[in-house]
Amino acid sequence: MVLLMLASVVGAIAVTWVLNRTFLEDYYLYSKMDMLDQVFREVHGVIERAEQGAENSEDSLEDSDGFPVDEFGNTGTEEEQIRLILSDIQKLELDVQALRNDVSILVAQNSNAVYFSTTSSPDTMKYMLDRLLPNLYPGKKPEYNSYKKIKNVDNIYDLYESHDIRTRSNFLELVWNDEDMDTYILIRTSVESLQSNVEIANKFLAYAGILVAFLVSVCVFFATKSFIRPVEELSGIAKRMSNLDFNVKYKVESNDEIGELGRSINLLSEKLEDTISELKSANNQLQTDIEQKVHVDEMRKEFLSNVTHELKTPIALIQGYAEGLKDNISEDAESREFYCDVIIDEASKMNKMVKKLLTLNQIEFGNDTVEMERFDVVALIRSVLENSDILLKQKEIRVQFERAEAVEVWADEYMIEEVVTNYLTNAIHHAENEKVIDIRVRRDGEHVRVSVFNTGTPIPQEDIDKVWIKFYKVDKARTREYGGNGIGLSIVKAIMESHNKPYGVINHSNGVEFWFELDAGI
Repeated sequence: MVLLMLASVVGAIAVTWVLNRTFLEDYYLYSKMDMLDQVFREVHGVIERAEQGAENSEDSLEDSDGFPVDEFGNTGTEEEQIRLILSDIQKLELDVQALRNDVSILVAQNSNAVYFSTTSSPDTMKYMLDRLLPNLYPGKKPEYNSYKKIKNVDNIYDLYESHDIRTRSNFLELVWNDEDMDTYILIRTSVESLQSNVEIANKFLAYAGILVAFLVSVCVFFATKSFIRPVEELSGIAKRMSNLDFNVKYKVESNDEIGELGRSINLLSEKLEDTISELKSANNQLQTDIEQKVHVDEMRKEFLSNVTHELKTPIALIQGYAEGLKDNISEDAESREFYCDVIIDEASKMNKMVKKLLTLNQIEFGNDTVEMERFDVVALIRSVLENSDILLKQKEIRVQFERAEAVEVWADEYMIEEVVTNYLTNAIHHAENEKVIDIRVRRDGEHVRVSVFNTGTPIPQEDIDKVWIKFYKVDKARTREYGGNGIGLSIVKAIMESHNKPYGVINHSNGVEFWFELDAGI
């Protein structure tokens, strides 16, 4: 924009320079001619009124004002001469015209100067009378003037270019003659040579143009900078939106077009974020539906087989202890209370297992739609830790989690909370030795990895790939001891696969690390 404005200014100055150089002199002469025409019409009007007065006047030549008679040796008699009589008011009118237009006016009759503008010197009158010699006395040549006729205007007057030999000055002259009255009007104005003046004017115009162009450039630069700043800010927001980053918003500070554009971009950002969230949810749902239809029959058979196997043991225990109570095998109150506790404990385990199976079934069969949304995974982990605080204190487990800043991810917040809860529960049940649980959140580009590590015995290498299988237990005795049934990690697997995101387990020398990944961007 600065370059465009600068080019416009420089172009305007260049055009002006060319016009000055090409047409200024002609325009100057035209203006002079037009001015002489206007002065002539004013002077001619005055002379016409004076001639009408002279025809009715009986005053002698000696009674009139003016310059001496017979300036050029005229020998005519008084009877042969008609003397113009100019009143003081008429002379004043002519003086005003001469002064206003910077011209010299000479009115001559019968070789006498009837009027000469008082704004010029008497010497000027002498040389103007010298200029009229060929008109007053045919055959005589001026002594101090040379002239050339330019044109005749409407057969009324003639225009001449003349040169004053004494002063080497150029003039533009208007000459009018009334043959009946033998009266002449000579109006002269100085015409200087414009060539050198045009060069000077153009040089000044060039210097002034450079200065003006510089000042305009500075002004336009700062003006456009204040205009471009919000445009650049909006452009940056648009670029971030193209990278699917909708966090930044434009701060609207005006009600003009820029402010309206900013509001539109903010609205567009919100709409795009909602739409992309819906599209991502729909995309995940589509992938899940396709995979579900392929495996649904196999999952149903596997589910029934595993449920039957898992429920067999607790049902047998409940049945045995219930029959013992009925047959009064133990008559003391302490034994009966023990039998009741076993029945209640086994029933509770069955209840938990059924709830988890229902959750797993809903996820695997696609009954739970994955609702993609953006949330802070760090805040979610802290919430799960707060809910498990009592159990952690009972087990005397120390948790290390010091992530301070928020980390936003795209996922189903409810399902990811289930993943974190199962990982933490698994870690609590297996924490040994130092009894430390270390939770970490690491961002790598557009991906975020969440890991839960617990100190203790590593998983046997032959079992490490089987921990995700429903009802699989590395140590079945210990699993029943703390109430596990091998479903929690299966739920993790189902959730992560419904999100189409990676997950896994890593053995360390002093413990086990479970992890999963989510998208930080879209």
